[in-house]
Amino acid sequence: MGVNVYAQERYQAILDRTRAAGRVDVATLATELDVTPETVRRDLTHLERRGLLRRVHGGAVRIERDGFEPGLDARQGRLAAQKKAIAQAALAELPDGGSIILDGGTTTYSLAEILPPDLELSVVTHSVPIAALLAGRPNITLHLVGGTIRGRTLAAVGVWAERSLADVRADVAFVGVNGLTVEDGLTTPDMAEGVVKRAVIGAGKRIVVLADHTKIGRTELVRVVPVTAVDTLVTDSDLDPALVEEIETAGVQVVLA
Repeated sequence: MGVNVYAQERYQAILDRTRAAGRVDVATLATELDVTPETVRRDLTHLERRGLLRRVHGGAVRIERDGFEPGLDARQGRLAAQKKAIAQAALAELPDGGSIILDGGTTTYSLAEILPPDLELSVVTHSVPIAALLAGRPNITLHLVGGTIRGRTLAAVGVWAERSLADVRADVAFVGVNGLTVEDGLTTPDMAEGVVKRAVIGAGKRIVVLADHTKIGRTELVRVVPVTAVDTLVTDSDLDPALVEEIETAGVQVVLA
């Protein structure tokens, strides 16, 4: 294609190859487009942030965007192995007793599933599935935050939830996100969810984000908090090393599961 390929032409060429083959790698694209691998990585990051492909180690894969936020059942089945690995790694972030907040989401649910039965914890959550899972556990004092239940996430949102969380100061808040970038911070597709996530983060002494690699490097509609509000990101090992370095440079500890 020659050395004078403009950015928009590169973007289109990369998307065409990704859609046709399902997956592309950095080295091949660099050769075909006659640019450096660093340029290709920047292009892939740009396209992922626009929701047009998904970064994986060494390249990118095609994604099918359906134009709306997927429901809980659809999200629960995606990247199940990575979410379990993230939850397992997140156990090291638990306080030695004390209190935690579990934000709504499939990865935080995976953590709730494996909370140690011998660890005494006070757990605050606005997630109906997490509350149902933990109700009756003898070692857990469960505090369910009320509000309006979103059918898509089965989590409480609204003024009641926000007011309840304003009275909480937990040792660690485990937060799920739909998007995380250094530029735009934590983001989510829904306004009401964004308000409650902001309240969850405000209620935690330490903030630990649990998110698989597909959420990193992308931006959704609603900004929640800057990335500097996060202490630790626990993600899976498919996250591009360039993004790991970028996030760590911003002051966030990154744990790869």
